[in-house]
Amino acid sequence: MTSSEPEQPNYFSKELSFDYETYIEDNRLTCAVESTIRVTSGRWKVLIIRELLQSSKRFNELHRSLFGVTHKVLTQQLREMEKDGIVHRETYQEASPKVEYSLTPLGRSLHPVIDLMHQWGIEYIKQSEAD
Repeated sequence: MTSSEPEQPNYFSKELSFDYETYIEDNRLTCAVESTIRVTSGRWKVLIIRELLQSSKRFNELHRSLFGVTHKVLTQQLREMEKDGIVHRETYQEASPKVEYSLTPLGRSLHPVIDLMHQWGIEYIKQSEAD
C-alpha cells in the first residue's frame, strides 16, 4: 500500500486465508463461499435472517418489517430457506391456526456473517459519503 492510499478498516479479528478448498458439486468446480452465497442469495433472505435473529415472527410480522417484499416472494424465500435448513416453520393448531418462523441452529450460525456485513456496510456508507 502506498502512502496515498487510505488505510482499509480491519473487519476481521483473525488472519484470513485465501486458499479456499474447491470441490465438485453438480458436475462443476465450486467452493464453500459459493455454497454460502447460494443459500443466502435472494433479494430478501439476508434481511429475513436479520429479522429472525431478533426473535421468532409470524408471516405478517415479517412482511411488515420488510418494506417492499410481496407475499408471494416472501413465501417463496421462506420455503427455500426452510428447505436449506436455515428457517424452521412451526404451525400451531389453535382456534385460529398460527404459523411462526424462527432460525434453526444452522440459521443462527449466520449471525457473525450478518454482523460482518453490517460492519462492512457502515464503512462503505462512510466512505461513499466522504467521496
